[in-house]
Amino acid sequence: MKSKGSLSVSDESIARLLCDDNHVEEAIRLIMKKYGERLYWHIRRMVVVHDDAEDALQETMINVFKYRNTYSNEFPLSSWLYKIATNEGLKLLKNRAGYNLSIDDLGDSLKNSVRAEAGPDADEILILLQEAIALLPTKQKMVFNLRYYDDKSYEEIHRIVGDSVNTLKTNYHYAVQKIKKYIEEHQL
Repeated sequence: MKSKGSLSVSDESIARLLCDDNHVEEAIRLIMKKYGERLYWHIRRMVVVHDDAEDALQETMINVFKYRNTYSNEFPLSSWLYKIATNEGLKLLKNRAGYNLSIDDLGDSLKNSVRAEAGPDADEILILLQEAIALLPTKQKMVFNLRYYDDKSYEEIHRIVGDSVNTLKTNYHYAVQKIKKYIEEHQL
């Protein structure tokens, strides 16, 4: 899935600028142009709510700046960026979980958020898909979104999430099964 904000500047060029204190601002601008929309949607699919996704994206970019000297070019820049974005999304979910909601309340809250964010003209099957994804356990949701929406290989997901490729394949398989089951049970 290619973002509208795609840019022809190579990741290697951006990484060099990022590690050069005289060109950090330019690197951050290029990262936002090239990856901002993709990172936003990656986070949004994790946290569901637009404002939360915006906040997590902002924190992601702050951390890109703060930890720019930890980037190693032995891995793709996109993997490093997605890892930071994933961690910010997880941090937000963890903080949200501290509100002591029951599982049923949390499920209802997520479903209501999906419906509210989708708007009145949204296709029912797409709403069901988003509800099903929102109800997945965090790890399965992350793996599914990275694989299905962001078209990441299992190897790249491994670099982002840290789990073994076999574990990731299992998580993806279970996620797909749960999504299919949810849609079958809730389709009109």
